[in-house]
Amino acid sequence: MKYNEITHVSHPQHKLKFEYTEVPFKCDGCKEAGIGSRYKCTACDYDLHLHCALPSPTLAHPFYTKCSFQFLLKPPGSVARYCDACEKDVTGFVYHCSACGFDLHPCCAKLPMMLNDGEVKLYLYEKVSAACHRCGRKGRSWTYRSTCKKYNLHVACVKEMLVENWHEIYFGNKTDQRNNMYYNGSTSTRKLETSIPSLRNTLQAHHHQKSGSKGKVQKCCELAGLAVQFIISAVLGDPTTLIAGVVGTLMSR
Repeated sequence: MKYNEITHVSHPQHKLKFEYTEVPFKCDGCKEAGIGSRYKCTACDYDLHLHCALPSPTLAHPFYTKCSFQFLLKPPGSVARYCDACEKDVTGFVYHCSACGFDLHPCCAKLPMMLNDGEVKLYLYEKVSAACHRCGRKGRSWTYRSTCKKYNLHVACVKEMLVENWHEIYFGNKTDQRNNMYYNGSTSTRKLETSIPSLRNTLQAHHHQKSGSKGKVQKCCELAGLAVQFIISAVLGDPTTLIAGVVGTLMSR
């Protein structure tokens, strides 16, 4: 259920207002990137993913049937922790199972088990024996896999791609917005245009090596490109057709 305005224990001094943005942001709760739905305090430039702003106090996940995850504002204990879905560090809000020691970023915990836009269906698996189309490795992190089982993409690889290509947005977001450096007009577009296509290029190179048919290569890459749009959107916290379309537009330029 969505609310237009909420109060949150992590930011008690002001109310947070619901808004929709096509510009990636850094969530001040889980410290991960986001896009689309968010709750924002404009006065303090404080942003929260929808999943971080309106968390479930406890969570069950089909991959961990014996676990009961509790939502925490910070990782427990003094030892560094990582997310069991994407393998990335946990530095903020987290779902933690005290019995098993598993941790999940809020957006990772809420990743859809299936992504479907009517043309492509992708299913989330805890482990896949086939190689990931980006890193070429098997059985790493959670993986989205196409119905035909020929397309696999690690959630960890999507995170790595975003960190590598969107470094300024991850860590310079608030400064850049104040200075109007990357988020006005054509400068913003060019910034993002040069970021996302790296994965598409990887896919095209992979399929040119594997296939002798030009038509098959083109069709496969088109489907892979569409799949990437939805996976990126889901990892960023908003697996909607609108946001996938925004990502797709940036990829195609």
